[in-house]
Amino acid sequence: MIGILFSGGKDSVFTLHYFLEQGWDVKCLISLKSKNEFSWMFHTPAIEMVSLQANAIGLPILIGETLGEKESELFDLKKTLAMAKAKFEITGVAVGALLSDYQQERVNRVCHSLGLRCFAPLWHKSQEKLLGEMISLGFDVRIVAIAAQGLSKDLLGERVDEKTLAYFSSLNARHGFHVGGEGGEYESLVVDAPFFKKRLVLDKTNVVSEKEHEGRLEIVRAHLEEK
Repeated sequence: MIGILFSGGKDSVFTLHYFLEQGWDVKCLISLKSKNEFSWMFHTPAIEMVSLQANAIGLPILIGETLGEKESELFDLKKTLAMAKAKFEITGVAVGALLSDYQQERVNRVCHSLGLRCFAPLWHKSQEKLLGEMISLGFDVRIVAIAAQGLSKDLLGERVDEKTLAYFSSLNARHGFHVGGEGGEYESLVVDAPFFKKRLVLDKTNVVSEKEHEGRLEIVRAHLEEK
């Protein structure tokens, strides 16, 4: 019985997909909302969509809050995971970490302190292959933040497809761009996936961008739609 550390981005959603496909008993989603948009630990763009996503998926969600201060946010993570363990009787936590030793080591340490196993099925997998698999499976992944040379605000709100993957791969070849966005180049939001019972519809969004290669998609209004 496990919980998924859930940000609503492609990696945590794909991690959930992995465990569902493997037949695991996934009890809940676990999210941390940080008041610091530059949190060291937690995804912040479009984090307000996780409740709608949980509804679309059909799983309960436990949402904790943190000020997002470096290291002290681990206490907020521990408190939230302890609540999930008590409420849903989980024995482990799965994370969508790809490369970040900083995040993976700290989540693992917090889980260990609570007697929870920590799973990271995407750890050090090929980012190109993972993104390609998400696209081929029909994941509807939208870009909700950018922060890298070669990216423009025109990408905000756009669906990640084969053309996007090819462009990201070219940026990787040119200057080491992380195709999976693990270097903070971009952040994502999944609005639909094969196991979603409903899909998210973004009714109204605003592009917030003050620099040429940096920006965020502000989601003003969204709703769920039957599939």
